[in-house]
Amino acid sequence: MKLQKILNRLQKLYPKEIDLSLDRIKILCEKLGNPQDEIKCIQVCGTNGKGSTISFLRSILREANIKCNIYSSPHVKRINERFIYNDEMITDDALVDLLSEIEEINDGQPLTYFEALTATFFHGCRKHKENLVLAEFGLFGRVDAVNILKKNLCNIVTSCSEDHLDWLPKNERTIERIIFEKTSSLLNSNIIVARQTSNEITECIKKNISNNRANKYFFNENYNFVLKENDFFYYEDKYGGLKIPKPSMNGQFQLENASTAIATLRILEDLKIKDAQIISGVKKAYNLARLEEIKSGKLKDLIKNNTFILDSSHNPGGSKVLNEYLQTLNCKKHVIIGMMANKNHEKFISYFKDISSLTVVGIPSQKNAISGIKLKEKFKNFPNLNYKESIEQAIKSLPLEQNDVVLITGSIYLAGEVLNQN
Repeated sequence: MKLQKILNRLQKLYPKEIDLSLDRIKILCEKLGNPQDEIKCIQVCGTNGKGSTISFLRSILREANIKCNIYSSPHVKRINERFIYNDEMITDDALVDLLSEIEEINDGQPLTYFEALTATFFHGCRKHKENLVLAEFGLFGRVDAVNILKKNLCNIVTSCSEDHLDWLPKNERTIERIIFEKTSSLLNSNIIVARQTSNEITECIKKNISNNRANKYFFNENYNFVLKENDFFYYEDKYGGLKIPKPSMNGQFQLENASTAIATLRILEDLKIKDAQIISGVKKAYNLARLEEIKSGKLKDLIKNNTFILDSSHNPGGSKVLNEYLQTLNCKKHVIIGMMANKNHEKFISYFKDISSLTVVGIPSQKNAISGIKLKEKFKNFPNLNYKESIEQAIKSLPLEQNDVVLITGSIYLAGEVLNQN
C-alpha cells in the first residue's frame, strides 16, 4: 500500500519517536513557505477533553455553515482521521500526494514522525485557507510541533492532569511542570480555561499565564453551566443564558467540554454564531471512542442485549471522570482494560469502584503496550481480576446477566483495536 510505505519512510527519518524541539519543523515549514502563517486557528491544549471539545466546536461551526480544517492526534482507526479539510476526512490518494510533497521538500533531513505529519497538515491547509482551523496540541505544548503559529484566534486549555511524565526530567515529573509546558507559551490573543479537577490546578494555570497579555476567560468566573433537569443543562456567560439539550455524548464531563466550546465561539464575536446554531450543534456532536455506545457488530453480538461502551481514557484524570460516570449507572459493570507501558497504571485503576469484574488484555499491535500478564500483576490487589489473551476471549469470559454494562478502556490504541475487530 502506497500510503503505508510513505509513512514507514517518514518514521525512519529520526531515531527517536519524540524529540521535543521546534527547530526541525520550523526549517521544513520555511521551505514550504510557512503555510501556518496563513491560517486562522483555534488551538486546543490540555490533558483530557481536547478531542471532545474540538468535536463540539466542529459541530456548532457546521451548523453555522463555517467550514473547518482539523488537526488532531493520535488517530483511533486510520491516520486519515488526523487530517480533516473542509469538514471531510482526507482520502488515501490526497494524503499520499501531500506526504509525497513533504517527503520531496524535506529531502531526507532529520524530522520526527509527528513533525512530518504536522507540517503536512499545515501544507494541506493552503488549498482551504479560507477555512477556520481547529488544531490540537500533541505532547505538552511549549515545544510541540503545532506551536509554531505566530498568531491565532484563541487558545483553549482543557482539563490538565498527570500524563506523559516519562518525557520530563525525573526530578520534574509534577503537575506544575506539566502545566508550565502546556501554558507558558500560549499566544496572546484569547485564552479560555476549562473546568479543572482542583482549585490548585486552576491557580497554577493562572500563575503561568499571568504575564500573558491575552484576554482570559475561566470556567466558573466568566462562564459556567448548571445541570437542573435530566435532559437539559443551563449555560451562562456575559452574553446571557442558554437552555441546551444534553448532548448524545455521555458523561457530565462532556457538558464541561461543550461549555468550553460555547464560551470560545461566543467570545469570537466576529464568527456571529447564533444561539440556535449552538443548541443544535451541541446536540449533534459526536466523538469516536469517548464513552461511545457500540450498538452493532461482531463484538457487540457477543455481549447480546447488554450495554457495550468503548472509551479511550488512558490517564488518571480521564479515569477519574470515567468512573464518576460509571457511578451513575445502577447495574453491574464489567471492565476490560489494556494500556500502554508508560502510563500510571496503579493510579489509573485506583478510581474504579464497585466493579463486578476486571479483565486485562494486551494490545498486540502496539510494541510499547504493557502485556496483559504484567498489567495483571500491577492490578493484583483488585477484586475479581482476570487475564485473557484477546479482546474477544475477554468478552466471552464475562459472567454477564441481564442489563449489565461492558466497558473497554485504557488506551486510544485499544479502542482502535476494538473498532477494527468489531
